[in-house]
Amino acid sequence: MDNPSYSFQMDAPVKQPPRRVVSLVPSVTESLFDLNVGDRLVGITDYCVYPEAGVAGLPRVGGTKNPDVDQIIALTPDLVIANQEENARASVDKLLEAGIPVWVTFPKTVRDALNLIWNIMYVFDETSMVPRVRLIEQTVDWVEGISRANEDHLMRVFMPIWLDPLMTFNADTYIHDLLRLCGGWNVFADRMRHYPLKADLGEAESTDVEDDRDIRYPRVTLEEVEAAQPDVILLPSEPFNFSDEHYPLFQQLDVPAVRHSRIYQVDGSLLTWHGTRLAYALDTLPALVAREL
Repeated sequence: MDNPSYSFQMDAPVKQPPRRVVSLVPSVTESLFDLNVGDRLVGITDYCVYPEAGVAGLPRVGGTKNPDVDQIIALTPDLVIANQEENARASVDKLLEAGIPVWVTFPKTVRDALNLIWNIMYVFDETSMVPRVRLIEQTVDWVEGISRANEDHLMRVFMPIWLDPLMTFNADTYIHDLLRLCGGWNVFADRMRHYPLKADLGEAESTDVEDDRDIRYPRVTLEEVEAAQPDVILLPSEPFNFSDEHYPLFQQLDVPAVRHSRIYQVDGSLLTWHGTRLAYALDTLPALVAREL
């Protein structure tokens, strides 16, 4: 990013525990409630849906990409929590110009996500959930240890995140790291996104330049998926909602995932929401992507 104000920050830019907080990140909203500081939220996005009872009465400030900045300012928060990937730089800069501290998060690995949880407890001066977070951390160590012991037998996994165009993710993402930890290997780990679209699909020369465009989410073809021979195909409910109607598109592929009936629908939040939802992911994903030895 070419704007230092919008770079990932390990620590929150506040000196005192915040009491009035706006969360622009659905996974962080859920985590704040799980860490017993949800009562400090005074504003959330339209996509902050968990926990249902906790978020029901909170003011909504719009979407993650286009929040109502004036409304946020009117809520007089002493901290806004954003995410470098999910929230628009322009919104963050407007909040900073108004003198509102913004904590820009950007976990790209499971360990980053755990560190964020620990930092939240520290910044908010609320440690009642330390035992639970330690248990999540211990579970991560245990699951990762099993995967490391079987690293020569990892299942090859393909997971699309969008349909038109068909998109996936590479190794520089939280989703990839979570799958790896759970015993799967992303078949497009080494694939970078190219510009324009035809270049990404191998139909033209790339016009990539040195800029801040995200190259972690390549557009791919069904032919590439077939060539990658995934053992498992995961169809998430978000960011694109893959449903029963999309099964035939992937069942036509000549890949092990089809031959062994390993196409699974999965709650997308388990893979894309960093934070305390990691606990649910660790309880679900290994059974889908880890090889039975």
